[in-house]
Amino acid sequence: MSKKKVRFMCTAFRDGFQSVYGARVFTQDFLPAVEAACDAGIDYFEAGGGARFQSLYFYCNEDAFAMMDAFRTTVGSAANLQTLARGVNVVGLESQPSDIIKLHADLFKKHGITTIRNFDALNDVNNLIYSGQCIVDADLKHQVCVTLMELPPGCTGAHDAEFYEQTLRQILDAGIPYDSVCFKDASGTAVPSKVYETIKRARQMLPEDTFIHFHTHETAGIGVAANLAALEAGADAIDLSLAPCSGGTCQPDLLVMWHALRGSPFDLNIDINKVREAEEVFKECMVDYFLPPEAVAVEPMIPWSPMPGGALTANTQMLRDNDIMDKYPDIIKAMREVVERGGYGTSVTPVSQFYFQQSFNNVMFGPWKRIAETYGQMVLGYFGKTPVPPDPEIMKVASEQLGLQPTTQPPLERNDADPEKGIPAARRQLETNDLELTDENLFIVATCK
Repeated sequence: MSKKKVRFMCTAFRDGFQSVYGARVFTQDFLPAVEAACDAGIDYFEAGGGARFQSLYFYCNEDAFAMMDAFRTTVGSAANLQTLARGVNVVGLESQPSDIIKLHADLFKKHGITTIRNFDALNDVNNLIYSGQCIVDADLKHQVCVTLMELPPGCTGAHDAEFYEQTLRQILDAGIPYDSVCFKDASGTAVPSKVYETIKRARQMLPEDTFIHFHTHETAGIGVAANLAALEAGADAIDLSLAPCSGGTCQPDLLVMWHALRGSPFDLNIDINKVREAEEVFKECMVDYFLPPEAVAVEPMIPWSPMPGGALTANTQMLRDNDIMDKYPDIIKAMREVVERGGYGTSVTPVSQFYFQQSFNNVMFGPWKRIAETYGQMVLGYFGKTPVPPDPEIMKVASEQLGLQPTTQPPLERNDADPEKGIPAARRQLETNDLELTDENLFIVATCK
């Protein structure tokens, strides 16, 4: 019996870094592992975007565009290099105006990227329309996303198969151009039965030849099972990683998934011994980096407090830096209420950061005594429409503390009217600081505030 070949993207060098090392990894240290992965036959990599844009400037004193150029040089011209974008936020934590969203797509094309995976943490499809069009107009492949998570036990109202089906229907009805569809579970909490039902419905709804990709993490211990459920429902591709950036807060390891698929109708079509050799090279590359213990562990509390791997270790690193790591268990416990009362935005960047910041404030200053600015803006509508209305009491507290009124104005419309955002504002900052006026510098200024 012939087996179905399963495509996979190697996430070790983007999501892996974000999920283990807070995205703080120097380019020269990991390129030998990229070369080894290529030698093992891997030709589809996540190569940037997400937190691996800002982190290079904030923590590594490196240029993210130079990193992407080096990545492309290492893998050659034929490999599919994919980055991660956050809809109207592109690669920043703040939402952006139209000129920066277009510049994002143009620059990532210029610097060797093939595909951009594009999501909105609120599943507000309005935030994907223009950003998706810019990606396609730049002659890049657009992988449009529906973001998944499991609500804390006892919560209902969104994040079920019906909700995801409705979100996908809105994407199709909006006429957003796409080359593939991804169901992205950053916290790794969506239960396998729901993953199966969601992708089964998507397969029935989408044109027959549509490429469906599934993304999850091992944080809650069900990543391999969720991947299997996705494949059985008709997904074409999954995301896998390489040790030491695999398991725990990362994607399941390529070797582990290969083992799980033995005797099944699916085949990863890899030379497993060459992959083992590549992992040894990668481990040696990362030997001098601190490996946080929480990055390699399954966290049983994550279903109650869905903190994604890419935010979990970034935040624990900050807690360590400030010698308050002892507060971490209380912050995780506080997250359930923050998610429940905040409108059920998916726990993925930037919303996962909003959840963590508010949970931190609730632990350090008392429940709802200090509203985190971005969390407050989210519940008041400044990032778009949340899946369900936030708790009116929390909206009232946020409005009073931040001095903001609730809004239904689309973020793109508001940002386009803001003279402090966009290319003209970035140009003024560069001129004031006597810095070179390049497209790259304009984009860096706009997205790395």
